[in-house]
Amino acid sequence: MKTIKQIADEIGLSKQAVRDQIANLGLRNSLQVSGNKLLINKQQETLIKETFIKKSQTEKSQVKFGTTLHFTLRLLEQEIEFLKKQIEIKDKQIDELTAVIKAQTKSLSSDQKKELEEKEIFIDYKW
Repeated sequence: MKTIKQIADEIGLSKQAVRDQIANLGLRNSLQVSGNKLLINKQQETLIKETFIKKSQTEKSQVKFGTTLHFTLRLLEQEIEFLKKQIEIKDKQIDELTAVIKAQTKSLSSDQKKELEEKEIFIDYKW
């Protein structure tokens, strides 16, 4: 049999944390009393310690998940910025090519313009 202080010292937590866990597990009324100390049997000790271990593992998993999530979000933000820059470059290229096409179109004869318009209509229709 162990006291709350002994268990707290073994797992590196405060006596209050162990008392709170005993209350959470509903073990308070089943502990033996010796003077002014509560005694914990081996089965109760194991249950208390396992609960703290599971809680610790859960907290570690949450921290790991949070770190992974943060890292993933940062990568996605960087990818978005890269794609935005690529779109800006492509938009500029489109504007430049449009200006070239307009300039070349001005120098066409009226027959060539008609032929081009017919092709554009056909192309638009095809899409």
